[in-house]
Amino acid sequence: MRNTWLITGMSAIALLSGCAQMNESTSLYEKSGTTINVRSRNDLYNEHGVRNGMDSRLTNFGYVRHQKSPIPGDTTQYATIPVLNRENVADLISKLCTQLPNVYDVGTLVTDDTVFVVYKTDSTNRFETADQVKKTAISVVPRYYHVYVSDNPRMFQDIERFGRLDANSRNIDQILQQTIKDMLKSPQGRKVSSGENENGVQREEMNMMQ
Repeated sequence: MRNTWLITGMSAIALLSGCAQMNESTSLYEKSGTTINVRSRNDLYNEHGVRNGMDSRLTNFGYVRHQKSPIPGDTTQYATIPVLNRENVADLISKLCTQLPNVYDVGTLVTDDTVFVVYKTDSTNRFETADQVKKTAISVVPRYYHVYVSDNPRMFQDIERFGRLDANSRNIDQILQQTIKDMLKSPQGRKVSSGENENGVQREEMNMMQ
């Protein structure tokens, strides 16, 4: 009987000790800083409790880190993948370009890989203004985009009517190529880089198109 009580008591002590270790492990995982838990990283790195993206959307930095699964062959499945909102991008480019000197009216069309910017200007240096408008647009879109600009007001109507189209529209490639030719009649500014032309088209792409 005495041995039975002794074994029961030792089992209870071991159980309590295990629970204590679990609580300590949980605390370590969430708050110690040695391991980052999504639920607690705001506590770890934000002492004042300011919620990123809520209290100050424009002043908080954004940082995200993803890691592959340590299990060979295992891939992470994401429920949603962010996509580029082309209308919002076009809106941003137009707003930014109207802040440039001597530019007072801007229309922007964003497709799946091309940006068309038409603007009105009273600048006496069309080349420099075109360069500024183009660089502004390039700074907003992903690097693989090509940007074409024009200070011909007649082009407003052309790119505006494309706003209802998409990549699956009939003859869209031919239509856009003709628009590019018309845009190129206006100054395009300087080359984007030594390996790209004025519109951000790389040499390899130019050779393929030719």
